[in-house]
Amino acid sequence: MTDGQRAMIGGQRPGQPLEWNPLDGCVAPPGPEAHRVAVLALDGVMTFELGIPSRIFGSARAVDGTALYEVAVCTPDGRPVRTEAGFSIDVEHGPEALAHADTVIIAPTHRLGVVSERGVLPQQLADALARIRPGTRVVSVCTGAFVLAAAGLLDGRPATTHWAEADHFRRLFPRVRFDENVLFVDDGDLLTAAGAAAGVDVCLHLVRRDHGSALANQVARRCVVPPWRDGGQAQYIERPVPAPTTATTAPTRAWALERLHRPLSLGELAAHARMSVRTFTRRFRDEAGLTPGQWLTAQRIEVAKQLLESSDLSIDLVADRAGFGSANSLRQHMRELVGVSPAAYRRTFHTAAPGGRTDDPTPAT
Repeated sequence: MTDGQRAMIGGQRPGQPLEWNPLDGCVAPPGPEAHRVAVLALDGVMTFELGIPSRIFGSARAVDGTALYEVAVCTPDGRPVRTEAGFSIDVEHGPEALAHADTVIIAPTHRLGVVSERGVLPQQLADALARIRPGTRVVSVCTGAFVLAAAGLLDGRPATTHWAEADHFRRLFPRVRFDENVLFVDDGDLLTAAGAAAGVDVCLHLVRRDHGSALANQVARRCVVPPWRDGGQAQYIERPVPAPTTATTAPTRAWALERLHRPLSLGELAAHARMSVRTFTRRFRDEAGLTPGQWLTAQRIEVAKQLLESSDLSIDLVADRAGFGSANSLRQHMRELVGVSPAAYRRTFHTAAPGGRTDDPTPAT
């Protein structure tokens, strides 16, 4: 890929028509402000992952039933592509869809050719990516991260892909800050997801980011998937199979979820699991991908976000009910994990009656 080609990524070619033909099958027509999503399918595309954006975003609707997203599947040349399942798919869009999208998603394939072998883009794919406008949100699922890395978009930035590709990805793209232990990485305008079902996780995350947890939870229920999965890829990486008698921390995690409003010490958690603290900590991290403390904080943040969105409780009461103990503790953890203060989050996503209190004097950051 030449410097000129790389510079074109994010640029819009002049003279491109501003037409958009959403995928058929919507229950209700999209609104005038619907967010446009283009899903790029390459040769050998994985069918499960290819269908995730249409299913998740297609289920996101306003109160009046209006579709909040338009989803279009495209290929670099507008021609049909073979799938990994042994059949071809015909698409309605070519690369022009990339020029008009607000979000572009690169679906995964194992037939990346020179992209995976040498870390370079074939000319046709480079030309297609060059149509993406500046400011467009770009997302990869599984091996789609190889395409973004080969385009130079991930240099110096955090990213992930399927854990089985971790060593190869690191060798091929040493400038990427790679992490194989997470389900997805949100770096603002660039998001990368791990394999298969992590595509569901990142798409739900985008709905949550765009419209709040309440709508994301509704979408998850419609699709019969969990709105949020604990931990990261660490829990799925191949390891020796434990003996059948090996205890699990799952019952203790379920027990803790019902008691997030009160302090939970590591000793108390280990005692409930009937393990030593050392054994419990090791096994918890193996299963959840996080330390017990990190996991508890993440669960409490989710409770706080839902309360901020759906209630008029003061920040102090939200902090108490979520188990943070104080508003200052909630503010600190929300800034660290969400990037904003509780008051700023509520201003963005609050869906309760107008005039609700925030009681948070801290300026939004």
